Amino acid sequence: MQVLKSIALFGIAGLCEIIGGYLIWLWAKESKPTYYLLVGGALLFVYGIVATLQTSSFGRVYATYGGIFVVMSLVWAYKIDNYIPDKYDLIGTLVVLIGVCIIFYSPREIDIL
Repeated sequence: MQVLKSIALFGIAGLCEIIGGYLIWLWAKESKPTYYLLVGGALLFVYGIVATLQTSSFGRVYATYGGIFVVMSLVWAYKIDNYIPDKYDLIGTLVVLIGVCIIFYSPREIDIL
């Protein structure tokens, strides 16, 4: 159950960061109304709070989140920006996803570092 909770938190944090950043991008690059900036900033704030709900250490959470963000960014680009990932995007995403699962979900008896 703890793994499902952490995956959900990573997903919520990722959506908040991607949508928040995207709204600010639209405000800055495409002259969207100021509320895009405000809503985007609020979502980025929420992202920062959601990330703190993880039970692991800051470094491990943010390292893992970075990988999750890579995956979610490519999905966002595909769905929203009509970007078609090539085989190297997909291979790299798979490598990153495997790496973050090892970092965050591997059982540990002691931390060496």
